Amino acid sequence: MNATPRRARAAEAGRADATQASPAAASQPPSRPVLYWRLVRMHRPIGSLLLLWPTLWALLTAADGRPEPYLVFAFVLGTLLMRSAGCAINDWADRDFDLHVERTRERPLTAGLIEPWEAVAVFVVLSLLAALLVLPMNALVWKLALVAAFLAASYPFTKRFFALPQAYLGIAFGFGIPMAYAAVLEALPLSAWLMLAANVAWALAYDTEYAMVDREDDLKIGIRTAAITFGRFDVAAVMLCYALTLALLAAVGAVERFQGWYWLGLAIAAVIAVYHYALIRDRSRAGCFRAFNHNNWFGAAIFAGVAAEHWLP
Repeated sequence: MNATPRRARAAEAGRADATQASPAAASQPPSRPVLYWRLVRMHRPIGSLLLLWPTLWALLTAADGRPEPYLVFAFVLGTLLMRSAGCAINDWADRDFDLHVERTRERPLTAGLIEPWEAVAVFVVLSLLAALLVLPMNALVWKLALVAAFLAASYPFTKRFFALPQAYLGIAFGFGIPMAYAAVLEALPLSAWLMLAANVAWALAYDTEYAMVDREDDLKIGIRTAAITFGRFDVAAVMLCYALTLALLAAVGAVERFQGWYWLGLAIAAVIAVYHYALIRDRSRAGCFRAFNHNNWFGAAIFAGVAAEHWLP
């Protein structure tokens, strides 16, 4: 592929998109802070929430509902920083693919509004800021933080060769779980691994819904996604992943000897999963994207169950 004409066309498309609102904007493209804000998806917080909920499940469970204030601050901010860093490195890795995908072709890097080195620089800066947050923590957290950084940086490349990159994403998105346990207990008990496995299954469910939106474009450009791998069994696979998520979280509840409130949270999450089936069963782009975004409530329901288990009689 000839990179120069491609970037020229992309830049023109990006400038056209940025200036549709008014003629005055034609001579004044978005500022760098605005472009960086869009690069790290701060205007779309769903990704951060999908990372944050499992981290909070783990933090509350490990700390018996009473985590230290600094740990809450560090894990919330660290989740936001690492999700943003992951978006930047993802756009750098996919800059030549995103041009051919309807949903992604207007991202700042793909549109030629920022340079590739800027995305890499944003990734490095945000990762370093996140690393500072774990300095007061124990050595096990530091080691896990290195693994988390590697997972975040390498995930975008798994779409080149791995049939189920969403499973790898689930590990990357869920690595706040073992880190939270390590920060509180300086150990990784069985419930930490069960919760991480549940997060992998959940990520397979919601990110397959996300991949179903882009399936036609992804087939054209030759990248791999769970939606393509599952084929005509995609809806069944998504629902099976939801079922596996809930089963593994039920195992967490059994290990931790949780009572009624936790199980109520799982029951609400199960109802939400059934609702997602109604949204994705006809495989419409709008329905699949709506189901993906609605996973915020699936994670929130489980968090509410964990919190109520510890905070209510």
